[in-house]
Amino acid sequence: MEGSTINTRLVGLIAGSKLLPIEFARIVKQTSHLRIIAVGFEGETDPALEGLVDELHWIRVGQLGRLIKVFKQAGVRQCVMLGQVAPRNIFETRLDLRALGVLLRLKEKNAHTIFGAVAEELAKDGIELVDPRPWLKPLMPSVGFRMGPPIDSRVMSDLEFGYRIAKEIARLDIGQTVVVKRGVVLAVEGFEGTDQCILRGGELAGEKGGAVAVKVAKEGHDMRFDIPCIGPETVLNCSRAGVSVLGFEGDKTLVLDRLECENLCARFKVSILAI
Repeated sequence: MEGSTINTRLVGLIAGSKLLPIEFARIVKQTSHLRIIAVGFEGETDPALEGLVDELHWIRVGQLGRLIKVFKQAGVRQCVMLGQVAPRNIFETRLDLRALGVLLRLKEKNAHTIFGAVAEELAKDGIELVDPRPWLKPLMPSVGFRMGPPIDSRVMSDLEFGYRIAKEIARLDIGQTVVVKRGVVLAVEGFEGTDQCILRGGELAGEKGGAVAVKVAKEGHDMRFDIPCIGPETVLNCSRAGVSVLGFEGDKTLVLDRLECENLCARFKVSILAI
């Protein structure tokens, strides 16, 4: 763990939606004797997580004070933050005083500023937010990894073009994903997230589809709370949108439920590859 010493007995898990918290819990239980104390969000976190952790405490999005109290009472000194929380919740949820104070202090509100401020708030109570990558390394393919059909030179050209654009929007803290076709930018990820960006870009690609999506990590990306990841739902959304190829940054992106992704890529003729 970079800059941290992991408690060999106990780890906290702040669990958002989708597969990543579940994958993390499975890996930890298979490879260590750590107890996992998880906090899940009502309407967001998959209830299946309960069977994989030692304790699962449910809170509403915005109850930062409650989250910290759960960890302190359980003796958690280090935690990880994994999974997503619907962006609308930042504006539509009733925040407790601690969360409201965090949000009001921020001039710019994006994933890095918001979750970075949450990490600082946890640290005030002696709880360190740590990088989960040492556990998740088996889910992070290197450059050259590919699933699905082979790709041609035109697609490679769009991948290279999309990669440059995606890196630039990531540098500007706009998003991490773009959809392109024949050198034209169709969609740029904003606050809506990767899946919606892919669906929007595919719609603009026309009835024949053939768009290419590229997802990257920002330089200096804080992997404690925002690891780029793709999974079966990403592949399905590519298929629905007519996006034939998804390129992602090797050694910086998680591929969840790899076997299911491979089956879906073969079924829907979608290629995903690490670039």
